Amino acid sequence: MAGQPAPLGATPILLGTGNPAKQQTLQWLLEGLPLSPVTPGRLGLRTVPRERGDTHEAIARAKARDWSRAASALAIASDGGLLLPALGTRWDSRHTHRFAGPEADDAHRLRRLLNLMRPYQGPQREASWIEAVAIADRGKVLASWELRGATGVIADGPGDTARATGFWAFSVWYFPQFGKTYNQLSPEELEALQDHWARLRVLVRHFFGGYATTGGG
Repeated sequence: MAGQPAPLGATPILLGTGNPAKQQTLQWLLEGLPLSPVTPGRLGLRTVPRERGDTHEAIARAKARDWSRAASALAIASDGGLLLPALGTRWDSRHTHRFAGPEADDAHRLRRLLNLMRPYQGPQREASWIEAVAIADRGKVLASWELRGATGVIADGPGDTARATGFWAFSVWYFPQFGKTYNQLSPEELEALQDHWARLRVLVRHFFGGYATTGGG
């Protein structure tokens, strides 16, 4: 998901996250569009919007709204989480990053998740991902989407947080048909799975195509 230089005269758009890996993913969504992605750090924005909302889409919309208001510009933001049906009400995908406590690091989150899943075997270890993306301009939400990703399982091994490509859970989200965890999948394998990020990219690009023709921004 490497970025390319923005076209001359491109419209600035804030990548609404302080996470470098997520910034890279959001920039990939916008690649080739007449937009000039900028990070909060480059604009001197230090305050991260508080997550709020009953769904990932609502949270993404609130983030995009707050970031765009802070930057007085276009902004794109996202929110996602792991879906674990076997855990029922003991798991909330919205709290995937915080479920092990506010001070937990990735290794601690990984151990905690594997402990939670230890009683389950086979299909009971089913796991998928849900991701939402929203676009806002100076406090007004322009568009948002929420998609569910492919279904795999939580591997029963220790995982490898060093290879999690920006998110620890991807190192144990396993796809038996490929014999790989999510972070090991090739672009072709992700396409075969109809990966949520690839589908979101299509939606974002379609939106900005219409946005440009109607004189938005």
